[in-house]
Amino acid sequence: MNEQIDADSVCVIDADGENVGVISVQEGIDIAFDAGLDLVEVSPRANPPVCKVLDYGKYKYQAQKKANEARKKQKVIEVKEIKMRPGIDEHDYQVKMRSVRKFLDHGDKVKMTIRFRGREMAHQELGMKVLDRVREDVDELAKVEQFPKTEGRMMTMVIAPR
Repeated sequence: MNEQIDADSVCVIDADGENVGVISVQEGIDIAFDAGLDLVEVSPRANPPVCKVLDYGKYKYQAQKKANEARKKQKVIEVKEIKMRPGIDEHDYQVKMRSVRKFLDHGDKVKMTIRFRGREMAHQELGMKVLDRVREDVDELAKVEQFPKTEGRMMTMVIAPR
């Protein structure tokens, strides 16, 4: 049952999808030429390599269309930024949190930024409290991707949808 395969033998599938069998490359080219089509290697790693009789231009077009469809379906994750101050009022906080939830529902990451001005730098724990509150409020929707860290006069935290 184990037949010896030449270096120039290929498994050919004709234009109708029927398996012709293991034949020489030249015979495969002749079959394709008679059908007015091309002999295209579809699986080079197989033993013997698998070739198919088809229209190469149409094959390339279909492959391009499939790649475009895959690219269309991809979701590009954006990072949206919400800026707050350490002494943010309740209503302002609620408005910002509505935006955060909307961004997370759309599948985007959210970068929370607390800006300190003037003497507020002496009370960084207020900014930390605001970020902790944000973390608790969106706990069921999102996970913290980057925990709060201070860079200059800003404290940032990145949250991503679950």
